[in-house]
Amino acid sequence: MAKNLEISYLLDFYSEMLTQKQREVIEYYYNDDLSLSEIAMNEGITRQGVRDSIKRAESQLLEMEERLGLCKRFREMQEGLDRIIEAAQDILQYNQESFCAPRLDEKAGLILETAQRLNQ
Repeated sequence: MAKNLEISYLLDFYSEMLTQKQREVIEYYYNDDLSLSEIAMNEGITRQGVRDSIKRAESQLLEMEERLGLCKRFREMQEGLDRIIEAAQDILQYNQESFCAPRLDEKAGLILETAQRLNQ
């Protein structure tokens, strides 16, 4: 995963664990796509101060993910739900083409509906 996307994703999970100033600066940089100079001007600090704050926040986010693994687990669950949805759709299609068992349609439909709801 590209670093910008990874940090942005980690922010979704762990931003509340950063200080207010770190959260603002790193969100400006990764989510609002502001340059170090623009952030420095907006925050009234030096460009180097912005860079240092971003680097500290990145390190904290990566460390939290290493310890807690919430992003990794979330992505794995999303991928699993995608596979469940695809399998349920295949079962429904196969049943319609071959067996036409209403109970199989009902159960596969329930699996599909549940997985889609969880995947939103």
